[in-house]
Amino acid sequence: MSALESVRQLQARMGESIIGQESVIEQLLIGLLANGNILMEGLPGLAKTRAVKSLAKNMDAEFSRIQFTPDLLPSDITGSEVLYTESGQPVFRFEQGPIFANIVLADEINRAPAKVQAALLEAMEERQVTVAGTTHKMPELFIVMATQNPIEQEGTYPLPEAQMDRFLLHVYIDYGTEDAEAQVIRLVRGEESPTASTSSEAAVAQQVIFDAREEINRVQVSKVIETYMVDLVFATRYPQRYDGQLKSWLRVGASPRGAIGLDKCARVNAWLNNRDHVLPDDVRAIAHAVLRHRLTLSYEANADGVSANDVVDAILEQVAVA
Repeated sequence: MSALESVRQLQARMGESIIGQESVIEQLLIGLLANGNILMEGLPGLAKTRAVKSLAKNMDAEFSRIQFTPDLLPSDITGSEVLYTESGQPVFRFEQGPIFANIVLADEINRAPAKVQAALLEAMEERQVTVAGTTHKMPELFIVMATQNPIEQEGTYPLPEAQMDRFLLHVYIDYGTEDAEAQVIRLVRGEESPTASTSSEAAVAQQVIFDAREEINRVQVSKVIETYMVDLVFATRYPQRYDGQLKSWLRVGASPRGAIGLDKCARVNAWLNNRDHVLPDDVRAIAHAVLRHRLTLSYEANADGVSANDVVDAILEQVAVA
């Protein structure tokens, strides 16, 4: 079985337990294949945590869940030096924290204070943590998938822009359709049944992801597509080149990580569609998830009820493929 077939099989298995959220499943896989971290945002009960658990359940990977709370400490995430006695002598030994896993679910990340959120930065960006002057490497397969609730403000700490920028994708989860809601009811009812069956299919091996990443690295990006991606990012920085209203909506545009993210995710999207080259549609398909959390909107935009998605829509309409 090829890497693409194995990934499609993983996608199908996740779809059996995550009803009506096909685009969310695909974006989680894009983040995994692009070797980037993901921020998932949605109202309570929309299967954010379940989606990450479903991914981990169907992979041969170590899963760790960190429930972020206001009293959490950085050492609760990274681990700490613990004093032991060996042969009558005191010895400090590093005890790994829950960050040392393949798939890390940072649940309700905006409930923890800045020091705790900052503890994730080195792990997310450098794939390592430093404790007591010693650097400890993350596993080769490592991804942080964080969730946050957009409406609950009491007792929360908004993520700083520096940390937001370190998430490759900002996946927004919305309500499903009426039919999907009915399927969710039947799914949960079936899972609660004492005769509910468990899948006997083998978990997808980590090597499948590594093989897929090698193939994705060979996906071709033409000069035209490369210019298109750069133009999209520069439109967020210099919107006056395109439209006066767009300029009034934007205060700060996307960083260079935005352009890198477009390139990575567009290549993954092309690969998932069994192509060895990137099309403009691949860029447009992932533009919202890559760019929306990297934009700082103006007071005028907030006052007019304009969202980051609206701004990305306007940019996609106005920036043409050269």
